[in-house]
Amino acid sequence: MEKEANKFLGEEKIGKLMRMYSIPCIISLLVGALYNIVDQIFIANATYLGSYGNAANTVVFPLTVIALAIAVMIGDGCCAFVSISLGMGRTEKAKKSVGNSIVMVLVSSFVLAAVYLFFSDQIIAMFGGTVNAETFKHSKEYFFYITLGIPFYMFGQALNPIIRADGNPKFAMGSTLAGAVINIILDPVFIFVFKWGMMGAAVATVIGQVVTAVLAIWYIKNMKLVKPAGADFRMDGSICRRTLILGLTSFLSQISLVASIWALAGMTASKNSLRSF
Repeated sequence: MEKEANKFLGEEKIGKLMRMYSIPCIISLLVGALYNIVDQIFIANATYLGSYGNAANTVVFPLTVIALAIAVMIGDGCCAFVSISLGMGRTEKAKKSVGNSIVMVLVSSFVLAAVYLFFSDQIIAMFGGTVNAETFKHSKEYFFYITLGIPFYMFGQALNPIIRADGNPKFAMGSTLAGAVINIILDPVFIFVFKWGMMGAAVATVIGQVVTAVLAIWYIKNMKLVKPAGADFRMDGSICRRTLILGLTSFLSQISLVASIWALAGMTASKNSLRSF
């Protein structure tokens, strides 16, 4: 049955496969970027938040990119591992990679969230959040609630390419789109109606991420090709290493953005210090 389900990947025309997989993938990436853009738009139009709110959003943004970098390293690496394994007829290894990747993303997401919560003040300062008291206050509020959603965010982002590897790029796109739509609907309600400020923007984002994660969990239970069983969640060092190596380029492409923002924040802080002097 698994061979039949995977048959189209070996027999379908390359052009059709490219359209089936590339278009939903591109849309998923674009939709994923909407979270930050939508928050910026609604925060900017809230007179009681204004420029300080946008500054806080900008401070926290690279910290979410770090979470994304780790998630896509695991997810894209697993996607590549699964595709290679299925092409070689090694379905059991593909399932093992999915199980190990789920464990890796869960562990890394909770560890990252714990680090963020414990060192929140220092981390916010590293990215320019202490430029003034208002920016720091908004950054801390927004960062706290965004951090609570890190496990859901990372899980949804890591599972997205794995779902594509299982032969369902449309579901991967749909789960991301559902979360973004929820965020777009809830942002104005929480910011303008409930007057929740930065907390409202963050909570709307987290609820959207929870929706994406829940849909991913549902899909795991109904995977077509590489549905992992209990034994597949037992960690295997060689499979983990291979998965992370395959996903390393995805990690580097994301983390380079964080490095640039960090350097820019450092330059800005230095200029402010010189002016004060």
